[in-house]
Amino acid sequence: MDAPDRFAAPRRSPLRAASRATAGAGKSRGASASGKSGGRPATARSAAAAAGGPGGRLERIADATAAQIGRALATGETSALALTELLLDRIAAGDPAVFLRQTPERARAEAAAADVRLAAGRPLSPLDGVPIAWKDLADMAGERTTAGSALHADAIPAVRDAAVVSHAARAGMVSLGKLNLAEFAYSALGQNPHFGTPRNPAAPGAAHAPGGSSSGSGAAVAGGLVPCALGSDTGGSIRIPAAFCGIVGARSSGGRLPMGGIFPLSGTQDTVGPLCRSVEDAALLDAILRGAPRPAPPPLDPAWLTLLVPEGVALRDLAPDVATNFEDALARLRQAGAWIRREPLPALDRAAEALTAHSIVAAEAWALHRFALEGPELARIDPRVAARIRIGREMSAADLIGLHRLRAEAMAEVAATLDGALLAMPTTAITAPRLSEMKDEDAFRRLTGLANRNTGLGSFLDLPGLAIPSGRDRAGLPTSFLLSAPSGGDLALLRAGLALEPIIRND
Repeated sequence: MDAPDRFAAPRRSPLRAASRATAGAGKSRGASASGKSGGRPATARSAAAAAGGPGGRLERIADATAAQIGRALATGETSALALTELLLDRIAAGDPAVFLRQTPERARAEAAAADVRLAAGRPLSPLDGVPIAWKDLADMAGERTTAGSALHADAIPAVRDAAVVSHAARAGMVSLGKLNLAEFAYSALGQNPHFGTPRNPAAPGAAHAPGGSSSGSGAAVAGGLVPCALGSDTGGSIRIPAAFCGIVGARSSGGRLPMGGIFPLSGTQDTVGPLCRSVEDAALLDAILRGAPRPAPPPLDPAWLTLLVPEGVALRDLAPDVATNFEDALARLRQAGAWIRREPLPALDRAAEALTAHSIVAAEAWALHRFALEGPELARIDPRVAARIRIGREMSAADLIGLHRLRAEAMAEVAATLDGALLAMPTTAITAPRLSEMKDEDAFRRLTGLANRNTGLGSFLDLPGLAIPSGRDRAGLPTSFLLSAPSGGDLALLRAGLALEPIIRND
């Protein structure tokens, strides 16, 4: 199928410098003083890339943003098939807990078709030929969808692609396979006792949590296995792994992206969206996953933007370097011309108080999974996930109705208070914890609460959100800055993110 002429590109131009070639986090407390930047750890592959030559050039392209890769493919600097083969090799040699299944035959066929279109100067989208991978709750034709659960390890293969997978294919993207996740997409830290917990590739030294529930998506993008991946977000499952892994994550407003063929957790709060290496990537993928590929929208002038920093619950119990990097980013944004407002946002505090006792997600997850949790299959479910779902069993109809009423009122109050401003807060109150810290149950619950408090409030209020790397802490772990807009404000949020990303990152 022919692409619109607006995607055609000149055949000769060098790859733009990939200044954020992978999951860069920019300057930060402690780690930045050594001159280290974010991204996947230095390996023999990055040494080969630095050496130059055809192999080195391909390595550099593979580590670029999805948008930069799309431009490199359109200008003939490499082929989609060569890039796909390189990434399949990386996946095979990488952490076995990241990908649950590869789809090499489909990937090679899609890459070969992309190369034909690109050679003719007729790309289907700005990301034609760019690889992508899918959290394993999105159906892919001919593949099982496990939702990270042993209960579905032998599920009947899907008959057709999920809507977002189909839209990406129609935009020429190359599907590499399906990614690990926390069981039923219900964990902020990303553990999976059935298929293994991916290691966080952005964390130096000991094994750290990748964040959840889109654990494989975050680890794959940060680890250089794929430039972008789909995640889902019900309480933070895109933004938390993006924060922990030092990459960009975009939660969409409810209903913006199609949910057909996505294994559900909560019909009220489920959304999907990309984990990627830049806000430009997020904007391009937002359009593609909606089925309407187009170039990224123009950025807004920072001087036109107002950011509201909510005093209260969102700023409590922050790790010291998380707080410092957040304040440093605000100072840079103010210097760049953005207006910073600091004031209470009572709706956030009321929502946080209500969510300590009850949860729409738990109620809807209980309705979905109750028969498994009440029968012999319970023994095959992660007990930590089962415990979270069972919270819904104790809720009354009045509890659930009260939460929905509070949600509607708080959403309206937040939109009115913001009045065109964006909400700014740290994405997570902590950086990625060590996997060893998660063995203790009390510590696990405490870390979960600190990881998903701010993102959970955003999900409850249906705020589209952009998690943007804001530096690293003294241990070299990424920190993250969360920009959010009122429900439905996705386009304005993306345009603001395009303008503010380089300031927040401070690369």
